[in-house]
Amino acid sequence: MALAGSRRWLDAFWAVLAAGGVVLLMEGSGGELDVVGLLFALAAGVCWGLYILVGAALGRHTTQGNGLALGMAIAALVAVPFGVAESGAALMQSWVLVAGLGVALLSSVIPYSLDLEALRRIPPRVFGILMSLEPAMAALIGLVVLQESLLWSQWITVLCVVAASAGAARGTRPDM
Repeated sequence: MALAGSRRWLDAFWAVLAAGGVVLLMEGSGGELDVVGLLFALAAGVCWGLYILVGAALGRHTTQGNGLALGMAIAALVAVPFGVAESGAALMQSWVLVAGLGVALLSSVIPYSLDLEALRRIPPRVFGILMSLEPAMAALIGLVVLQESLLWSQWITVLCVVAASAGAARGTRPDM
């Protein structure tokens, strides 16, 4: 996403730095490259790119949460029949409905609302780089909460991704 929307060499540098960090992370794994896994990873990357582009378009063409509400309603129409088919009337218990509402708010509505607001304010290419901070934050949370220790190559990976995110975000000019 960052490379596709790039107009400057510096933008390409930040994207390559983030990608280099990810490649460095793979180096220390010692495992074989699974072609099916690689294809799934590429498909996930394409879907993330589409998510960013559609989110940016949605942010440009809608106000407040109108587009997001429509998207959540469509997602519910797609997902609910599977839940009902699997669990039936068990989904109608009040505690399940309250828990489902909490999960919906915390895992979808709030994060997607924040994504949409960010996509209204920054270019999709920068948003794409900033999304790469999620694995870095996961590594730091694993270190603090779970006391997982990282290898030196993993720390370099985190630093590459954070530097790329900071550089890409700093290099944007607000549209005024």
